[in-house]
Amino acid sequence: MEYTLRTARAEDVPYLQQLLEISVRSLQAGDYGPAEINAAVRTIFTVDTRLVADGTYFVVEAPDGAFAACGGWSRRKTLYGGDAQVETKEPELLDPAKDAAKIRAIFVHPDHARKGLGSLVLRTAEEAAAAEGFRELEMGATLTGYPVYLKHGYVEVERHQAPVGDGLTVEVVRMRKTI
Repeated sequence: MEYTLRTARAEDVPYLQQLLEISVRSLQAGDYGPAEINAAVRTIFTVDTRLVADGTYFVVEAPDGAFAACGGWSRRKTLYGGDAQVETKEPELLDPAKDAAKIRAIFVHPDHARKGLGSLVLRTAEEAAAAEGFRELEMGATLTGYPVYLKHGYVEVERHQAPVGDGLTVEVVRMRKTI
């Protein structure tokens, strides 16, 4: 199957949101409960349109044009989340000489899982951040993504509970990597 990777565009946002929700409801159901997932797909697991506007978010299209995966990176301080997240976003720009670029929001459609698409998006994001002078990467990994990121050289820094609304939280793992 031939997949195509490209930079996300503003008109992709509704389809990206659908992909995020399908991915979370299917692939993360073993790590988070139904109530947490229901709250999270309304808050933390929403598209961050700033990444799209910055040109740092990518889409992987299947041969039929369906969105198979997405994700990217950021030169801004916000570690994770989307437009509707509960926590305050930090839009300030990072300094590549001293700050870590943020790997952000990698999701794969369950019909295309375990085909290396998440790893493709991750490598693309890492290479793009490196091209802008970043030598450190950081992410807020879901419990589902955690084992994958370990295999790609990321190390756990800390764990914390991210608020998702309705008084609920999901566990997020802060991870780092030197490139």
